[in-house]
Amino acid sequence: MTNHAVSNSESSPTPSDSGRAGAIHRLPPGAVNRIAAGEVIERPAAAVKELVENALDAGASRIDIEVEHGGKSRLVVVDDGCGMSPADLQLAVERHATSKLRPGTDGDYDLMNIATMGFRGEALPSIGAVARLSMTSRAKSETPVDAWSLSVEGGALSGPAPAAFGGYGTRIEVRDLFYATPARLKFLKSDQAETTAIGEIARRLAMARHDVAFTLTSSGRKILNLAAETPDEDGRLKRLSAIMGRDFAENALAINAERDGARVTGFAGLPTFNRGLPDKQFLFVNGRPVRDKLIVGAVRGAYADFLARDRHPAVALFLDLPAELVDVNVHPAKTEVRFRDAGSVRGLLVSALRHALAAAGHRASTTVSNYALGRMSPQSSDNIAPFMPQSQGYSSAPNPFQRQAPMAAEPNTGLNDPQRAFDETSVPSARTEPEIPRTPLTDKPLGAARAQLHETYIVAQTQDGLVIVDQHAAHERLVYERMKSALADGGVASQGLLLPEIVDLTTDEVTRLGPRLEEFAGLGLVMERFGDDAVMVRETPAMLGEVNIKGLVQSLCDDLTTIGESLALKERLEEVCSSMACHGSIRSGRRLTGDEMNALLRQMEATPHSGQCNHGRPTYVELKLADIERLFGRR
Repeated sequence: MTNHAVSNSESSPTPSDSGRAGAIHRLPPGAVNRIAAGEVIERPAAAVKELVENALDAGASRIDIEVEHGGKSRLVVVDDGCGMSPADLQLAVERHATSKLRPGTDGDYDLMNIATMGFRGEALPSIGAVARLSMTSRAKSETPVDAWSLSVEGGALSGPAPAAFGGYGTRIEVRDLFYATPARLKFLKSDQAETTAIGEIARRLAMARHDVAFTLTSSGRKILNLAAETPDEDGRLKRLSAIMGRDFAENALAINAERDGARVTGFAGLPTFNRGLPDKQFLFVNGRPVRDKLIVGAVRGAYADFLARDRHPAVALFLDLPAELVDVNVHPAKTEVRFRDAGSVRGLLVSALRHALAAAGHRASTTVSNYALGRMSPQSSDNIAPFMPQSQGYSSAPNPFQRQAPMAAEPNTGLNDPQRAFDETSVPSARTEPEIPRTPLTDKPLGAARAQLHETYIVAQTQDGLVIVDQHAAHERLVYERMKSALADGGVASQGLLLPEIVDLTTDEVTRLGPRLEEFAGLGLVMERFGDDAVMVRETPAMLGEVNIKGLVQSLCDDLTTIGESLALKERLEEVCSSMACHGSIRSGRRLTGDEMNALLRQMEATPHSGQCNHGRPTYVELKLADIERLFGRR
C-alpha cells in the first residue's frame, strides 16, 4: 500500500509552480497502473474480454467463465491452454510484459504485424492495480510439473507459491473489482446490466472461435453453454445459430469473396429476416471482434435496395487480410481497427453481400411462413370452442381438432354439394376456378395461379403446398429491378442548369471531390473545380428533378470524408427509382387474368431479390401442405 501513500503525498503542482524547476515529476508505478486501468478495464465485461483473449492466445480449447453480482464481487476465467511457469506468472503482472511480440532481426518490434488477440501487456497489471487478483497455472510439459499461484492486491504482489490445480492451463480469479478505486464503482450499472454486458462479450468471442467450447455461469445459473464445433463452415454456422437464434441458419446466405489479398466469409440474413435494431450485426477482423463505422456503412449500403430505413439485417462477417494492411494498435480496448485501404475493404464487403443477395433469387425468409402459421394456429381450446357448431356431429371436447363422424346433411341446404356451395358464395372480390384456366402444375417454385383474392392477393398451388403473393409488392420489385438495369446500362440523363451554381467548400473537400468528378458526371452530376475552395455545378440528374444542389454536393463530400466513397447520389437515384416503381406497378384492387397472374409468378422466379419489395416487406408467403394439414388436425 506504499504506492497509495506516495501518490497521496505528492499533490499536484499549483499554477504558480509551473515555471519553477522540478515542477514536473514521475508518477509512482501504482498511480500509473491505476490510470492505465481506467483505459483498459472500464467495467467487468472489459476484464472478462482481456482474460478470455489471453486464454485464446494460450491455445485453449475450452474456456469457462463464472461471475457473481455482474462481475463486481467476483469473476473467474478458467482455460486449458498452455499454462505458465512461476517466472511467467511474475512477468505477466508487470506492465508491458507479453509473450505475444517478438523482436525482428534488427531487434525492433513490428507493431504492424500482430496475429494475436492481445499484445499490449496491460490487462493483468491493470486488473491487479484496481482489484484482488489471483492466478493459478500449470504449464503443459512432457514431464509432470507442479502448479503455481500468485496474487496481486491493489498493486502489491504476493508469490508465486505451490498450489493445487487439476489438469493443465490457467485459472484467474478477480475479486472486489475497483475496490482500490471506489469512485469507479459509482459509475458501474446494475448487476443485471453488467452481466448482460459480460454475456455480450462472451458471445462475440465465441462467435470468433467456434472451435473452442465456452460456458458462462452467473451466480450459479448457466447462461451460456457452447460445445466446440468443427473448424469448417458448417461448424461456424452452427455456432452462429446457437448465439443468433435457430432461425438464422434457415435464413442465412453464405458469404465468400476475395479481392486484393483480403477475403470475407460468413453469413448474411435474407432481407425479409430483418430486425428493428442493428444488434445482430457482427464483424471480425483476423479473428478479432471489432466495431467499425465503415462496416456498418457497408452493410447499410448493400441492403439499401431491400430494407426500409428503420429495419436492419442480421449478418456475421469474417474479414481476413494481411496483418500489415490493418492497424489494431488504435485503442487499449482493441475494439477499433484502421484499414490501410478502407475503400477497397468497403467495396469488397458491399459486393460480397450484394452477390449473395442476388444469388438468393426470389427466396424469402422462412420466418414469414412460420409467422403466418402461428397467427392461424389456435392459441387454446377456449378461443375456438365457442365457434364450433354444437350438434351431434361434433364433440364438445376441449380438443377442437378431434375428428368425429360426419354430420348428416340437412335436405336442400346444398352443403353436401361442394360446387353448388362455392357458386353461392357472394364475395365480389374473390375469383374462383371457372374464371382462371386450370394451368397444370409444374416444378416451378411459385407454382400455378389458382385464384385472386380481394383483387390484391394471388393464390398459387405448388407441388407440395400453396403460395400467396402480394401482387403490388411483387410487381413493385420487378419494375424497380428493370429500372436499375436501365440505369446501369445507359447511364443517367442529365439536365443543364440555366445558370451554373457555385458551391462553396473547404479546400480539403474540393481536393477529395477532384478525382471523382468523372464518376459523378456518369451519374448525371456535371461539375468542375472553381478555384481552390469551390466547385461549379453545370448539370444535375434529370431523375431528381428540382434538387438542393448545395445539399447534394455537401452530402457527397461528407460521404467521401467518412467512408472514402460516395453513395449519397446513387442512393438518391435509387430512392427515386423505388418511388417511381411503386407508383408504376400493379395496384391493389386491380383484377388480373390467369395469364397475367402466371406471368407475374414466372417473372418473380427469374428476378433477383423478388422475395421482398423495395421496403423490405415479403412479396409472398409459402405454406407447405404438411403444415396446412397440421392446422386441420390431419397430422
